[in-house]
Amino acid sequence: MKHPLLFLENISKSFPGVKALKGVSFTLEAGSIHALMGENGAGKSTLMKCLFGVYEKDEGKIFLCGKEVDFKNSKAALENGVAMVHQELNQAQDLTVMDNIWLGRFPRIGGLPIVSHKEMYRKTRELFEKLGISIDPRARVGSLPVSKRQLIEIAKAVSYEAKVIVLDEPTSSLTEREAEKLFKITDMLKKEGCGIIYISHKMEEILRICDTVTVMRDGEIIDTLRAKDIDTDEIIRLMVGRTLTERYPQKLNTPGEVMLEIKNLSDRSERLKDININLKKGEILGIAGLDGAGRSELFEAIFGLRKLNSGKIILDGKELSVTSPKEAIKEGFAYLTEERRKSGIFSILPLVENTTISSLKDYRYGPLLSSRKMVRTTREYIEKMKVKTPSEKTKILALSGGNQQKVILSRWLLTDPKVLLLDEPTRGIDVGAKYEIYKLIISLAQNGRGVIVVSSEMGELFGICDRLYVMSGGRISGELSVKEATQEKIMAMASRFV
Repeated sequence: MKHPLLFLENISKSFPGVKALKGVSFTLEAGSIHALMGENGAGKSTLMKCLFGVYEKDEGKIFLCGKEVDFKNSKAALENGVAMVHQELNQAQDLTVMDNIWLGRFPRIGGLPIVSHKEMYRKTRELFEKLGISIDPRARVGSLPVSKRQLIEIAKAVSYEAKVIVLDEPTSSLTEREAEKLFKITDMLKKEGCGIIYISHKMEEILRICDTVTVMRDGEIIDTLRAKDIDTDEIIRLMVGRTLTERYPQKLNTPGEVMLEIKNLSDRSERLKDININLKKGEILGIAGLDGAGRSELFEAIFGLRKLNSGKIILDGKELSVTSPKEAIKEGFAYLTEERRKSGIFSILPLVENTTISSLKDYRYGPLLSSRKMVRTTREYIEKMKVKTPSEKTKILALSGGNQQKVILSRWLLTDPKVLLLDEPTRGIDVGAKYEIYKLIISLAQNGRGVIVVSSEMGELFGICDRLYVMSGGRISGELSVKEATQEKIMAMASRFV
């Protein structure tokens, strides 16, 4: 009797106050790409972490090639041919690319406890050539953009010669070009007999590359279907339990007079070169461009995280001298960063502290803080933002990525900002939660705030923005109204200084 490559049988898992998985069974065949979909908090990542040994399951069995397994940690999973590329990267940023790939299994010189850097470099080059990745093996990981670091993690998984590879939101930080590279890699692995579990909220790519789609909701499997037999509307209906007729809410904001001007801005590292942009009151302004174009660096410069060489930042007619995030917040800026885990959340703290930490002055009574007031405010925003959590005392790390993002947005709303800088605000977030965040962004603009959005998703920029700037090579390469913008025009501008 032929066994499936992987079979998860009646897996259950509970956390304090919530049952995350309720008797879930899942089958993965060799030589296939199987999508696992669902809203944030549906249980997808929890199920995979039970497989990978990050969480200990409460009930159920796991079979790999017909043999029951129970990995107690990720090292055991990797050694048995199961690899997982997590959405939130966990890398040694001060080490080189090749150190990160071979960490814990460095090639040795003879039988001696001496690392062969020459052999490690050769093996890394060989791996990258096989996968079509062009990254310097000796580069420091922390110096690379998120997209390159994502590809390094995918290469690391392949280096284990894994039979099962779990990819959790693998294209969330990739450019279209890099995503195409990933699809070639997954196709190659599929042909080699590997089974791939593909977690993503990007329905178009799911339908394009996957063979099978399983949808989860509230810790249970709703249905498993062949990808060729379903469409986007059917996936959304299964995920959210209702039909979502519009992907983007109605635009209700009306841009007014110019409120923010960036004039001739350059930074000391020369990543930004003579930037000139403006933002109107009540406007949603999009920043498009390829990875490495300088979009995140522009936000860092405005928010006081990057030293300027020249230029002016003028808000409401007043020239600012912002040299730190503290000063930026005081002047009315809020900055949602691209990387939640690295620079967004305080992972060991509960929701109360994560929600109120940027506005603690509002909860101060003399030298003390009012815990009761902080809890009350947090509960209000949990309800307002529809955050799925057992309570306000839950550590933020226990929440799904989308719910973490809602908490960070709540934090910034409490500072009552004039200008919001949102870097990939819906990265790794499901379609239902995206719609809620879009509604919030439009509502903020409707109330007179200025919003600048960096996004790698063209549809998102077209769906919620009023106007677009395109960046290339640290410069502004073009400006378009959303009505005149096309993907072709944006790509032409994005490639101008490359």
